[in-house]
Amino acid sequence: MVARKFTLDGGGEDENLSGTAKDDTPQTSIVIVAWNNIELTKMCVDSIRRYTEPGTYEIIIVNNGSTDGTAQWLKQQKDLKSISNGDNLGFVRGCNQGIKEAGGSDVLLLNNDTVVTRNWLANLRRCLYSSPDIGAVGAVTNYCSNSQAIPVGYKSLEEMHDFARQNNNSNPQRWEERLRLVGYCLLLKGEAVKKVGLLDERFSPGNYEDDDYSCRLLQAGYQLMLCHDVFIHHIGSATFRGDPAAYTALLKENGKKFEQKWGFNSTWATLIRHEIVQLMNDRGCAGINVLDIGCACGATLLYIKNLYKNAGLYGVEINKNAAEIAGSFAKVAAGDVESLELDYQEGFFDYIICADVLEQLKDPWQVLKKLGKYLKPGGRLLASLLNVMHYSVIRNLLYGMWTYQDGGIPGINQLRFFTIGDIINMFNGAGYEVLNVGRISSQISGEDEEFVKKLTDITGSKFADQYGAYQYVVRAGVKRNVPN
Repeated sequence: MVARKFTLDGGGEDENLSGTAKDDTPQTSIVIVAWNNIELTKMCVDSIRRYTEPGTYEIIIVNNGSTDGTAQWLKQQKDLKSISNGDNLGFVRGCNQGIKEAGGSDVLLLNNDTVVTRNWLANLRRCLYSSPDIGAVGAVTNYCSNSQAIPVGYKSLEEMHDFARQNNNSNPQRWEERLRLVGYCLLLKGEAVKKVGLLDERFSPGNYEDDDYSCRLLQAGYQLMLCHDVFIHHIGSATFRGDPAAYTALLKENGKKFEQKWGFNSTWATLIRHEIVQLMNDRGCAGINVLDIGCACGATLLYIKNLYKNAGLYGVEINKNAAEIAGSFAKVAAGDVESLELDYQEGFFDYIICADVLEQLKDPWQVLKKLGKYLKPGGRLLASLLNVMHYSVIRNLLYGMWTYQDGGIPGINQLRFFTIGDIINMFNGAGYEVLNVGRISSQISGEDEEFVKKLTDITGSKFADQYGAYQYVVRAGVKRNVPN
């Protein structure tokens, strides 16, 4: 095999942009980090050998100080490369070691607790090289965060392969642009790795390194694609299964590191607001214009783009880093909507979205009035607002507590607080007619049900739904645009 290690400075041999092999150079370098769990590693490698075209790949296994016979087994495998560490250096450092040794035109980071399937790599590469703008692609699976898991019904690996065989038919219509891809199976274009660099080792031993790398790829001008036409099996969290408390603590610690680096919470900033998009049910045409106030990294806008290919996407976001990422596919103004001069034509937007934004404003009434003139006749403003009348808030008050929470009620960024009556009055006062109000409820325990019953004994049962509503979702139109 021709030796050709990865370089990160853009030098060395010419990059093969088509993704085809030169001489006998492999197309894809598959990097697997292993720490014990030898049977999982064997199963993963066996599936690669069985379901990947020979000569198109190389396997690089980074053994992180395993004590279960992994080192001895690796010495017997003549068709793969191995790197042996005396200690467990963690997933991130291990991946970087493997990337440095990669000789392929692209690099695939693959967890050792996965089982690959028929056509998996060919389909991933077909998407990766379908456009020079695409820097990374991922697969769907049975176990994963970030909405990369799909419903499955198989009960054995044999049934799983039957399921995958039916799923893994290459189809560009099943490729979905994403803001973030989880690193359990992540195929990276070689030129993108050279441009963006290695994984950030501040996130060692692991977690949030893939969030960070996704942001860096987007910042560098690349697109990320999720391939629904590629399914692989993922066992998930095999390394941390014996110590879930340590895993939870690591998630929290690395989440804080990410926020310190980027200035925003990754989970919140990449959240797709499905409950908002579901309200866009009266406009079937693709040529809609959508403005998202507080768009964060633009996850909801990107989801809309996947639904309406020709939609005009616009956003306003106060965090500059998040605005820059959203700006890679939408027209985003960085700034505070309360003071920002909006440079749009009046009557331009079919939809304006305010998801969890109005509570964070000094004067949400004025902002609603400000936004109304930019809606088309028949246009809709879609909003979500936390319900301060939720039973958990009332209970805390009865115990003398008003504790601001990260992701709860009251939220740490809330300046204004609303009940359903306040919401309707605010929209009416700002010149809107509320057309629909949806209610999102949280799970409730038996003890909570008893507390709500005691509240309704005082106020009447008509308020029961309001005590249970965690959040309201509002669909409204400007009064002059709403037919009588």
